[in-house]
Amino acid sequence: MRYTPAGIPALDVLLEHASEQVEAGQPRRVALRLKAVAFSADAERLATQPLGATLWCAGFLTSARRGHGIVFHIQDFKPI
Repeated sequence: MRYTPAGIPALDVLLEHASEQVEAGQPRRVALRLKAVAFSADAERLATQPLGATLWCAGFLTSARRGHGIVFHIQDFKPI
């Protein structure tokens, strides 16, 4: 957990996804690692989740600071 200059709690996490999807009628394995961040009460709740927990997350994508990469801003999550 870290705190913004305004004193708001922030938690940086790494999300991972792996599944099998169908593309052009053929199965395809997909995997993704994505940097994510949660703020305020969401950060505090997320910090209580065990490492490796399976979660459903909702939020939005934006460019990372300095324009390098993508960050998912978590606005809601639920353990699965």
